[in-house]
Parts: sequence; structure tokens; C-alpha cells
Amino acid sequence: QPRQDGTMKLRYKVLNTVLVIVGVAVIALAAVLSHDSACEPAPAATGKTGTVQAIVYRCYGSPDVLALEDVEKTTPGPNEVLVKVHAASVNPLDWHYMRGSPYVMRLSSGIGAPSVNRLGADFAGSIEAVGEAVTQFKPGDQVFGGRTGAFGEYVVVREKGAMALKPSGASFAQAAAVPIAGLSALQALRDEGKVAPGMKVLINGASGGVGTFAVQIAKAMGAEVTGVCSERNTELVRSLGADHTIDYRKADYTRGDKQYDVIIDNVGNHSPADNRRALVPGGKLVMVGGPSSDWVGPFKNPLQALLLSPFVDEEFILFLAELNQSDMTVMAEMMQSGQVTPVIDQHYSLADVPEAIRYSESGRARGKIIIDVD
Repeated sequence: QPRQDGTMKLRYKVLNTVLVIVGVAVIALAAVLSHDSACEPAPAATGKTGTVQAIVYRCYGSPDVLALEDVEKTTPGPNEVLVKVHAASVNPLDWHYMRGSPYVMRLSSGIGAPSVNRLGADFAGSIEAVGEAVTQFKPGDQVFGGRTGAFGEYVVVREKGAMALKPSGASFAQAAAVPIAGLSALQALRDEGKVAPGMKVLINGASGGVGTFAVQIAKAMGAEVTGVCSERNTELVRSLGADHTIDYRKADYTRGDKQYDVIIDNVGNHSPADNRRALVPGGKLVMVGGPSSDWVGPFKNPLQALLLSPFVDEEFILFLAELNQSDMTVMAEMMQSGQVTPVIDQHYSLADVPEAIRYSESGRARGKIIIDVD
């Protein structure tokens, strides 16, 4: 008996030691990830290839860390094109990178300070130069797409990157509104939701960037569309094709008597369990957006979905869009045919990107926020 008691005590000591080590490691990792390094001064541009203006940030923080600076004008490689940017658009992705939040994303974006100091993703412009191996595009082509550094006068894009010819009937501002939000809506409905004619689709956050595209695309797919938004945005959402609207301040769609085949959730203000009540048996919840938080907030719904999924027939899908050339072309065709018209809320100049991002963070934008680079 004494020997057995000694063995148990040893096991408890080992377990406690392991728990202490794990706890210290977690605390240390949290401290490292949440640390914000001081902003470094801008290095002097050599001017060898000329300089252009771009929004730059060298530390994490509020929009105050953003600055319009002169940077080196990049030349395209053999399989790249140089695009003169006429317009760009703001996405929540931009201010997540700007703040380095949630902190876990710093494992890829840079610990302490951003590893890439250019901001912006959505652009539309005209090709100024092409690499020697490029055959798909030529100088003068008007294009739109997704590329880091879109908040600047020029971007360099791979020929096979997420870029397509701009529809002739669309303005540069309209085209710049499309890439991230448009492809998020398209892929969430087509690839994850498997939306087909006659299906009932609910769009939570129907008046935002992704939502305004999702309403139009779902309608083009033949779905019966319900848009959840505020009362002031009801007319807008109906004008985009929504058959029904729900004012989220007056009614909770997860507690109503109507059920849907697919729910596209751009907000994350209801748990997967609550959303399940609004799904038909075997229905799909596609989680596109969620609450913002430095720590566990953004992961609360995905974790609950992971735990709930094995015990229910409904599907809970955590979704991130993939920027690619083929779907950029699909969106160009939908714009050209009139099935999709980007909704634009406000325009800002390149110098006013910090104010544009503040407005985006407020959550009040209807549709997309455009940066006029010219």
C-alpha cells in the first residue's frame, strides 16, 4: 500500500508539473502575441526605379498608424504585370491586419509588428507594363482583382493571380468593390451552400459589403431570399432583389416560425445552436463573418459548431474566400449581364484611408467603401 501511494503521489507531481509548464507556455505565448512594437521610422527611398505613393504601416494599432508615404515603384517580373490603380476598396480584413487582431493572426502577419507594411487588397486599374513572359494581358487593359498593397498608386500582380478584365459597363470604383466581398458571397452560396433554384436562403447582414453581393447572387441563382438588416436599410436590400426583409432590432430570425435551406451569416451575432432552429433539417449555416475580439471572441461560434456538428444533421461551415482568377471572371460576367451591381456607400481619397477604415470599423457602411486613388 505505501508503494502504491508513493506511485500516485509521483503521478500527481508529474501532472502538476506538466500543467504548470503548459500554463507558463500559454501565458508566455499570449504575452508575445499581444506585444506591440514601436513604430519604426520610414527608410529613405532610393528612387532608383522612381517613387509612388502608398499607404504604409510599420506597427499595429488604430488608423493613426497609417501613413501616406513615397515608396519604391516596383517593376514587374517575367510573369507579372504592373497595374496603375484607379480605385480600391476597404474590407474588414484591412483593419484586422492593421490592428493585428485577433492576436493569433500575428503568427502569420508578424509578431510585434507587421511583416508586410502595405495595406489594401481590392483594386481596379489599367495595366501599364507587362513582363516578357506574359501573354494573357497587355498594356492598356483595364483590370480588377485582389493584391496586397492596393492602397497605393501601383500594384504588381501575377498573370495567373486573382485578376480579370474589368467589365466594360462597370466603373473602376464598381470593379474595385468586388474582389473580396463579391467572391466571398459567390463561393459561400455556390460552393458551400450549394444553393439551387427554389431554395430558401437567409442573408444575415444583408446591407454590408458581402451581404449586398449575396442578396443579388442568391437571387440570380433562383433562390427565395430573406435579408436581415436594420430598418433604414430595408429599402436598399429589397431593391437588390430580396423577397423578404427582417429588421433585426424588432425580430430575431432564429426564434421565428420560418426555416431556411441555407443561412449566410456575415455578422455572427447568433450561435450555431440558435441558427440551427432557423434551418430546415439538413440545412447549412455558412459562417462568413463574426464578432471582433483580440482573443477568443472570433472563435466562439466556430468552436461551438465543431462540438455540435457530430450530433446534428445540419451543417455548420466556417468559410474563408479564395481569391482566384476564374471566380473574378465569373463576377465580371455577372456584372456585365446586370445580375450584380456593386453597392457603394462612400468615397475617400488615398490620403484619407485612415478615415475610411474608421468608418468601416464603425459597422455602419451600406455596401462598399471606395478609395479613389487617381
